[in-house]
Amino acid sequence: MNALLVGADKLGNIPSTLENHGISNYIHWTGRKKGMRKLDIPEKIDMIIVFYDFIEHNITEIIKQKAKQNNIPCVFSKRACSDLSKRLENCKDCKICLMTKN
Repeated sequence: MNALLVGADKLGNIPSTLENHGISNYIHWTGRKKGMRKLDIPEKIDMIIVFYDFIEHNITEIIKQKAKQNNIPCVFSKRACSDLSKRLENCKDCKICLMTKN
């Protein structure tokens, strides 16, 4: 499964949490600079994860809109492995993305 991570300057232990939930490939955008508002969501992204405590506010809204336009599930989490793990566990029941196939 491929994910786009938006927010957080450093990921720390987050990659291991992602791996535990079946997300093996990811692209990371820090989300701190205004220029990132113009970036397009890369192709072949199955899920977007937004770390809302480390991101510019306007980028959050733009990512949310782009995710809806492209019909890509979007998860909002704090930049803490425990919160991310909890949010990804909740995703398994929604049956929208590939999380349910793991």
